[in-house]
Amino acid sequence: MKYEFPKNFFWGAAASAYQVEGGNHNDWTEWEKATGHEESGRACDHYNRFREDFDIAKSLGHNAHRFSIEWSRIEPEEGKWDEKEIRHYQEVIDALRERGIEPFVTLWHWTLPIWVAKQGGWENKKTIDDFARYVDKIVRSVKGHY
Repeated sequence: MKYEFPKNFFWGAAASAYQVEGGNHNDWTEWEKATGHEESGRACDHYNRFREDFDIAKSLGHNAHRFSIEWSRIEPEEGKWDEKEIRHYQEVIDALRERGIEPFVTLWHWTLPIWVAKQGGWENKKTIDDFARYVDKIVRSVKGHY
């Protein structure tokens, strides 16, 4: 017998881009290099295997997935957007939708682009405006996918 969750009940999993995608370049990967703890590397390669991962989640009865969008992929340099990476996250959202899994997006999961870290991170008030610009870009970019 298969259990059906109530319509308003979300059952799923959560992931951080830094922890699962692999191939990140942000302030945490710089810290790893500096301390000799280069552990994230390819991680579990979710960046390339997200469809397979979502198939597994669906087979487990998941109807929700919380994931983060890696700011350092989207805006690797101040004011320079990587449209290829934006399309990647649009595909992630589409893949979830195709499987009937509700996407929940986290726009910041502790990591910062190198350029933000170099300007002082969250201790620099400018970062608030930088983050707001990034959020605006993402919201406009995923609008048709969400």
